[in-house]
Parts: sequence; C-alpha cells; structure tokens
Amino acid sequence: MQQSKTGPPARVLIVDDHPALREALALRIGRHPDLEVCGEAADAGEALRIIEETQPDVAVVDLSLKSGDGLDLIKRIKDRNHHIRMLVWSMHSESLYAERALRAGAMGYVNKDQATGTIIEAIRRVLEGKVWLSEAMAERMLRRAVGPARPGNTGSPLDTLADRELEVFRLIGEGMKTVEVAEQLHLSVKTVETYRDRIRFKLELRSGTELAHYATQWLVRQGQGT
Repeated sequence: MQQSKTGPPARVLIVDDHPALREALALRIGRHPDLEVCGEAADAGEALRIIEETQPDVAVVDLSLKSGDGLDLIKRIKDRNHHIRMLVWSMHSESLYAERALRAGAMGYVNKDQATGTIIEAIRRVLEGKVWLSEAMAERMLRRAVGPARPGNTGSPLDTLADRELEVFRLIGEGMKTVEVAEQLHLSVKTVETYRDRIRFKLELRSGTELAHYATQWLVRQGQGT
C-alpha cells in the first residue's frame, strides 16, 4: 500500500526498551518518504517528554518498557494528546492484548514476529484513522460482537484480569520480585501485594509460589520467557 498524500512526512515516535529494535524500525521507516522518525524512547517518561517536544502524528508503542508499561502509557497519551494515533507492536500475544490495547486508546496491534512485512502498512492505516489487526484477531472480535460464545469456550483464564493485574502477572512471570514489580510500575509494594492477591484469587491459585510457576509457564508457552 502506497501513501498517496502530498505534503510533509508523518512524524513517528518509536517507544521500545530495546535499542537495536528501535534502530531497526527507524531504518525501515526512514526508507519511506511519507514517514519520518521524530523521536525514540525507552520508557513512558521519556516518551511523554518527546511528545511534548515534537508533537508526533503517530506513536508506535511496545507493551514492555524499561520503566512503566505500554498499556498505561497509551492511556496517558490518549488523555493528554487526543490527536496522536497509536499503534502497538509487541512480542506479546495479540489474542490476549489487542482488545486491551484498543480499549486503552490504540488503533492497531502488530506482533513483532509478523512486523517485518506489515509495520509500515499498519502505521499508514492508523494514520488514516483506521484500525489495524491481523485477520484472525479481527474475525475473533467480530464473532464475539455478533454472537454468544460457543459452549465450553470460555477463553483464557487471564481474560478475567484487569490490565494492571495482567501487567503484574507478566512481570512475575519474568522473575521479578514484588519490590522489583513495584519499582518497574511506579507503585507501592503494598499495592503490588494487593494485585498479587487479586490475581491468585481470580486464577484460583493457592500460594505465591504457585502464582510464580503459573506465570512463568504462561510466558514460556507464549514464547516470551526470558
């Protein structure tokens, strides 16, 4: 898909905690005259500062950041900068995160495994005000919207978790202790402990050890284990 508009290139902010991935994406974007990278950020604070300075047209946001988390950043950008379009690109499961990302304010979701051939088209689609999802995810959401779930198809147990609870769960799976999760998400230790209790209750887990094992195994199944 070629961009037909004339005028200055659309300004793109890249938010990802991996420098090599930011560089690779910036180089890919730089090959297209209708797009230009106006900034790169590794965490939420840096991203918000760059947004104030450069006023990008679109932000490409990873869910895993050096500090904070991508879903929360998307919500904050939406609250502060209504004109900025947002596109998630992530290694995390689209089936679990895409709807959450759209509810937070993003307009599309690209899995990094498939990003090579689609990321530029996805950026352009979002800039046009259209939603970008994989065909499988779009069909899943449509089926859910037009009819009841099939008997016995209750989805993932993680669907019961709120966005922040899911982020805490993921960080536990990456091996973070409560204090480290609190530091990463800028929360108090007591708040993280409350989230851990809620997660254990919703997932019917009996102990913190069982929660850590469950979270670790989930990441392994997703191909996201560290």
